[in-house]
Amino acid sequence: MITRQRLAAGVCALLAALTAGIAFPAGAVADETAAAAPKVELVLDVSGSMRAKDIDGGSRMAAAKQAFNEVLDATPEEVQLGIRTLGANYRGNDRKTGCKDTAQLYPVGTLDRTEAKTAVATLTPTGWTPIGPALLKAADDLDGGDGTRRIVLISDGEDTCQPLDPCEVAREIAAKGIGLTIDTLGLVPDAKTRDQLSCIAEATGGTYTSVQHKEELSDRVGQLVERAADPVVTPVAVDGAAACTSAPTLKSGLYTDREEFGQHRYYRVDVKPGQELRASVSISADREVNQDYGVLLRAVTVHGREIVRGEAAGNGRTDVISTGLRYPKAESDDENAAAETVCLQVSNSFSAATGVKTTPGMPVELTVDVVDAPDQAGDVASFGLGRGWWLLGALVLTGFLAGVLWGWISRWRVAVWRTN
Repeated sequence: MITRQRLAAGVCALLAALTAGIAFPAGAVADETAAAAPKVELVLDVSGSMRAKDIDGGSRMAAAKQAFNEVLDATPEEVQLGIRTLGANYRGNDRKTGCKDTAQLYPVGTLDRTEAKTAVATLTPTGWTPIGPALLKAADDLDGGDGTRRIVLISDGEDTCQPLDPCEVAREIAAKGIGLTIDTLGLVPDAKTRDQLSCIAEATGGTYTSVQHKEELSDRVGQLVERAADPVVTPVAVDGAAACTSAPTLKSGLYTDREEFGQHRYYRVDVKPGQELRASVSISADREVNQDYGVLLRAVTVHGREIVRGEAAGNGRTDVISTGLRYPKAESDDENAAAETVCLQVSNSFSAATGVKTTPGMPVELTVDVVDAPDQAGDVASFGLGRGWWLLGALVLTGFLAGVLWGWISRWRVAVWRTN
C-alpha cells in the first residue's frame, strides 16, 4: 500500500513539473536572467614597457598573464566577461597608428575559460599606450543590458596618446549616466601614472590600487570581478531631523541624505532585546573643504544619554570619511518586552573653503543593520576588547609575578656577591 502511495505521489509531482514547464517556458526565464547579467571587461596594457622584469623577479606581462589565468578560473558563472588590449599589435613608431592600437581579445559574454586563456597566452608586449581610446571602446563593448557594468584597467604607465586625456574620457563616460564603473590597477607605478589612474577611477566612482607583487594583482582583479556579481542595492533617500523626537524611523537598509557643514542629523532605529544594531556612515567631500575634519556617529537614548559612538578624522587626503558602531541589546526574561528606540546622531566638522557654497549639504550614506545579537551581548561593547579582558588580566598578573620573581633573584645574587 505504501509503495502504491509513493508511486502515485511521484506521478503527481512529475505532472506538476511538466505543467509548470508549459506555463513558464524555460527560454523566457533564461532571457530574463541574461538581461540582468553583470558585465566585466578586463582592459590590459600590452605596451612595450610591460617587458620590465620588476615584479617578483619576472616581467610585468608574466604577472598579468598569471593573474588573468587565476581570475578566469574563479569568475562566477553569472558574470559575462570580456578582455580588451591596448598596445598589443602595432610595433612601429607612427604615433597616429599606435594610438589606434586597441582590440577586443575576447568578446564580452558567457565565459569559455579555455578559449580565453589561450587568447591571453598569445600576448606579447608590443607598442603604445592608448588608454583613452581603449576606455571609449570598452564602454561600447559593455553597452546594453540592465546589470552592473565594470571596466578593470591594468596599466604600468601613462597614456601616450594625448591630447585625448583618459581622465576626461572617464568623466565623459560617467556623465552619460550609464552606471559604468572603472577600476584601475597600476603595476609598479610612478607618481604621474598613479595620479592619472587615480583620476580615471575617481571619475566613475571606482577604485585605484597600486600593485607591486603577483599575488596582489591576482587577488585584486579577482575581487573586482566578483564584486560585479554582487546584487545592486539602491539607497533610499531619507531626511534626517534636527532632533531625535522628530527623526524618521529606519529599518535595516542603505539610506542617503545630505548634511550641511557642522550640522547634526538624527535617525531612529528600534532594537528589540536579543538584537544588535550595526550602523555605519560615510560623508563625501564633494567640494573643496578645509583640511582637518571629522565625522561622528553616536547612538543615544531618546533622553540624550550616549550609548556608544564611532568617530574618524581626516586631513584633506581623502574625499570620503567613514565610521561605524555596534550596540547589542541583551536578552530579556520578559517575552513581551518592548523594543528600545535608539537615536543615531550623524555630525561632521567640515568647514568650507573660501567662496565654496555650503548648500546643498554634502552626500551622506548611512547603513543600518539590525541582526541577532551574540550570546553574550554585554561583552561586545567592552571597549572593543570583549573577552580579551581575560587575556589582558592574565598578562598583567603574569608580568607582576615575573617582576617580583626577578627582583627576588636580583637581590639574592647581590647578597651572594657581597658575601663572596
